[in-house]
Amino acid sequence: MAQIPMGKVIAYWVERGPNKSLITQEGTTVSRAEFDCRTNRLARYFRELGVKRNGIVTIALPNSIAFLECAFAAWKIGATPMPVSPKLPYTELEAILDLANPQIVVGIDPDEHRKWQCLPAEFQVDTDFSVDPLPEAIANYWKVITSGGSTGRPKLIVDHLPSVIDPETHYLGQCIDGVILNPGPLYHNAPFSVITHGMFRGNHIVNMARFDADEALQLIDEYKVQWVTMVPTMMSRIWKLPETRRIAFDLSSLEGVLHLASPCPQWLKQEWIDWLGAERIFELYGGTERQGRTWITGAEWLEHKGSVGRIQPDARIMVLNDSGQICQPGEIGEIFFLPETGVGSTYHYVGAEAKQASGGWESLGDIGWLDEDEYLYLADRRTDMIISGGANIYPAEIEAALDQHNEVVSSAAIGLPDDDLGQRVHAIIQVKRESFDQIDESNMREFLAQRLAKYKIPRSLEFVLETVRDDAGKVRRSKLREERMTG
Repeated sequence: MAQIPMGKVIAYWVERGPNKSLITQEGTTVSRAEFDCRTNRLARYFRELGVKRNGIVTIALPNSIAFLECAFAAWKIGATPMPVSPKLPYTELEAILDLANPQIVVGIDPDEHRKWQCLPAEFQVDTDFSVDPLPEAIANYWKVITSGGSTGRPKLIVDHLPSVIDPETHYLGQCIDGVILNPGPLYHNAPFSVITHGMFRGNHIVNMARFDADEALQLIDEYKVQWVTMVPTMMSRIWKLPETRRIAFDLSSLEGVLHLASPCPQWLKQEWIDWLGAERIFELYGGTERQGRTWITGAEWLEHKGSVGRIQPDARIMVLNDSGQICQPGEIGEIFFLPETGVGSTYHYVGAEAKQASGGWESLGDIGWLDEDEYLYLADRRTDMIISGGANIYPAEIEAALDQHNEVVSSAAIGLPDDDLGQRVHAIIQVKRESFDQIDESNMREFLAQRLAKYKIPRSLEFVLETVRDDAGKVRRSKLREERMTG
């Protein structure tokens, strides 16, 4: 069918089943018809507050039904939603808002940011606003996503797709009119995109306030979830549940587990394939910028272990060495993409410039290689690579080894200055609270010695209780490095 405005898509599904569940969170369920009425009212409220077509609506709310209502209310008046973490410190949020210049910020106390029009998290909409459908409106850009990237300086990634959608087309293999679980924070691009696209296609979204391994399996069982998108950190936490607990749930409804956002250790992916079957495991690699993406099924991965897949038809890929020459199969270099629609066609930055090679090819800063069958393998981000004693060491490889340890929750490897080696490898290891007093550094080194070459084993180990990665599996190594160099 033809594309329709994103603001009209819930009404499309209301016509096909008004009382069907649209969102469930923490025991509360909202139907399609209820959600459509509530967002009509909220859209009118936003409009009265001055939000106009193509204006930015910043959403600084935790995972909630209200978060998704704000996004759809924005689309109903042709505005563009911009999700941000509700936990951002004042100065970081201020820098982002200076770049975005939003017409309204939802989830912030008006007294905290007087420069912008703010609504507190618990705001109420006057019931005098009509719930009737609004006139059709389309935003030039359907979303704006924020990113600190490797530099730590904020930038905005403005997606060039307009706010229109075909609700009957499949998206990343997801079901239509089915059930999808969201375990990730909605202020990150992948959960925001995957879940809103799931709603565009009439799916019942089971939304988690925050990720919990046991609860995720329980929800899949209870709601007969068909599709879930995870990051490897979530997969690791599920896998490390006691086996009796992990196999206690019925996961037979699950048709697909898509993982993305950070490298997945080979051992972990193999365990999930052995557990659920290769036909249910998928992986995507690509940036919010949409210059290009790769895709791989579980069956393909078994033939190309460690790969993140082949480039999809809407883009091209190449890997360049330090001399700017195309790498031979197996040769590590920097990864560049070019969309078939041309440079600059899929997005633009606010607050940053893209790294380009000749011809408009763009890099996300990742390094890796292609095999002879043109399957891509990732090494790490160039900015995170550690050069120690002249050897290139990739943090992701060290972290994959650490994360195999049953007492490790998450980890990050960084390079710190060293007079002799140039850089030394330092590992920050989040361990289980109940194991913190019993963790032994010598035993951890023995564990790593069975998995890493000697020069890759961290020179220093730091055990912590606080999280190293966020709920989206992201780690900002530059920030960790700066804290340890200045602390």
